[in-house]
Amino acid sequence: MSGLLPVEEAQARLLALRESLGSENIALSESLGRYLSHDVRALRDQPAVALSAMDGYAIRFDDLPGPWHVIGEVAAGSVPALHVDVGHAVRIFTGAMLPEGADTVIVQEDVALSGGQLLLTGDGPGSRGRHIRARAIDFAAGDCLLPAGTRLTPGAIAAAAMSGAGQLAVGMRPRVAIVTTGDELVQPGRELAPGQIPDSNGAMLAAMLAGDVADPVLPHHIPDDREKLAHVLKELARRHDVIVTVGGASVGDHDHVRAALEAAGGSLDFWRIAMRPGKPVIAGRLGDAILLGLPGNPSSAFVTATMFLLPLVRHLAGARDPLPVVHRAPLAAALSAGGARRDYLRARLENGELVPLFGQDSGLTLPFASANALLIREIGAPARDAGEMADYIAVA
Repeated sequence: MSGLLPVEEAQARLLALRESLGSENIALSESLGRYLSHDVRALRDQPAVALSAMDGYAIRFDDLPGPWHVIGEVAAGSVPALHVDVGHAVRIFTGAMLPEGADTVIVQEDVALSGGQLLLTGDGPGSRGRHIRARAIDFAAGDCLLPAGTRLTPGAIAAAAMSGAGQLAVGMRPRVAIVTTGDELVQPGRELAPGQIPDSNGAMLAAMLAGDVADPVLPHHIPDDREKLAHVLKELARRHDVIVTVGGASVGDHDHVRAALEAAGGSLDFWRIAMRPGKPVIAGRLGDAILLGLPGNPSSAFVTATMFLLPLVRHLAGARDPLPVVHRAPLAAALSAGGARRDYLRARLENGELVPLFGQDSGLTLPFASANALLIREIGAPARDAGEMADYIAVA
């Protein structure tokens, strides 16, 4: 279809509207889910010295098969003052420093004490250095452990802490405003007049952003009033990095977002994308803020937020790879041929197979309430049988 942008081009143009925001130093305890703005390099070796990996006895490998005379013990966190000579053994515990002279640990299940001597009762260690964590086996001082742009998971935070870091430099959290439009919308939970519906999109987008790195968002609602919408957009642009509007992005008499953006002094970058659902996506600038206009049908808003809003927020927060990750899995049922736009079908990944959900109309909410995947059907793709591979994006 002429005039429609490919999804990848639209994503690239959206992210190019503004560079990532600045950075700030925060405590490790506050860093979950944030994106590093600088590499994390190790300030120390890990471990700093050779440590025992098991409870047992530190020995010289050449003294096998024993017996040994136990000359003392060493626990984790203590510095051993003992030296292991010929025929000597030191009781050692997991995480304890290896005493001088020892080069192997024999596990306690393979030995027994008898008459003041330590005797081999099992197979024993099969090689020199067995059950020892060598110095810097995890990482060495100066190693780049986590590159800039990495999302901080619990495991990444543990690595940063072990590296010697006390704080982390992370990207700023984008300030996002959600604006839903439409005379028919009513705040969820309130009584509805004839022709009105609950404003589900505002709650949905706020929940999607809450799982990412944006500052907490409370949705605004504006009726179908171009002048009022332009005034609100202008005010929001002064204190937000992203304004996401929902509804009013198409060509109807009550679709005011494009005109309101212009009236507020903003500029349009692109409009309309070769995708389904979600063709009438708007992107532009209003001062330093980016305006992203999403269509109002619930499934359209969900899909376009997944493909554009969340990547934009992650980009501004400093993500190295902000775009959704595409996976592959076999189809659980046959899939018809693709059309003139790329389809993002609500689906479930069950037992390793993709199951397209019944009811793909963009106005339906129930199908994407149970969806955990968006099944991708490319423009003009041939029909496929069950068992053939297909691309998908995982969604929460």
